[in-house]
Amino acid sequence: MKKVLPIAVLCSLLTAIFCSTFLMSPAAVQAGTVNNNEPTKGFISVSYTAEKEVSPDTVEISVAVKTYDKSSLTNAVSKNKEISDKIYNYLKSVINTVDGDYVRTSNYSANPTYNYVSGKRIFEKYEVSNNVIVHTKKLDKVSQMIDKSLTLGATNVDSLNFTLSEKDNYCSELLAKATKNAKQRAELVASSANTSVTGIKNISTSCSLNNVRPARYMYANSAKMATMDASVESSGGVGNIESGLITVYSNVNADFYVK
Repeated sequence: MKKVLPIAVLCSLLTAIFCSTFLMSPAAVQAGTVNNNEPTKGFISVSYTAEKEVSPDTVEISVAVKTYDKSSLTNAVSKNKEISDKIYNYLKSVINTVDGDYVRTSNYSANPTYNYVSGKRIFEKYEVSNNVIVHTKKLDKVSQMIDKSLTLGATNVDSLNFTLSEKDNYCSELLAKATKNAKQRAELVASSANTSVTGIKNISTSCSLNNVRPARYMYANSAKMATMDASVESSGGVGNIESGLITVYSNVNADFYVK
């Protein structure tokens, strides 16, 4: 006697066969396509650096103001504020804010200082420190600004850094040059290996300036002393300061597909 399967069971079996045969997941289909149809591509790695020397157009000077008082922290703070305000107002008067110049203060600290004698901590004085920073395109005023700031009571110049306001423009120019030369170099190598460049696998870029040596000026014993390669006039003032040149470096690292 033949067995007759119920219609419900027969439908379930047919559905299971249909799903396992035809409803393969998209991921599985895609993986199979990639593995079977896309061959591994060869590539050439190249690097190229383009550089250019340019004159800086901006300077940032940081002058420090340190004051002391043995009897009162309030007195030390008051002295520091008086000197800092004079320097700030002077620098503000000689810059041009329309060109993006500005003056700001930073690194303010106020605290007691101690000496240690025979293992014992002995109070020495109250010390207040503050930095007045000027950012300006008036490079011809650098010596004058340093001289006047020291005369008004600044204790030293912490930094003197020359830079470029149009760095991005120089970087764009040099990156375009470096990219073009990187491709030409890849094509030369490919040609020598009896192949040719077909496209870019990946590319990375960077742009930087060379390190400009900072300057430091001291104001001690009523005589200004420069501790960098800048001349000091016989009158005791800071002489002409040469900004030198800045080198802009743009680098391209690229992998080019070949066939």
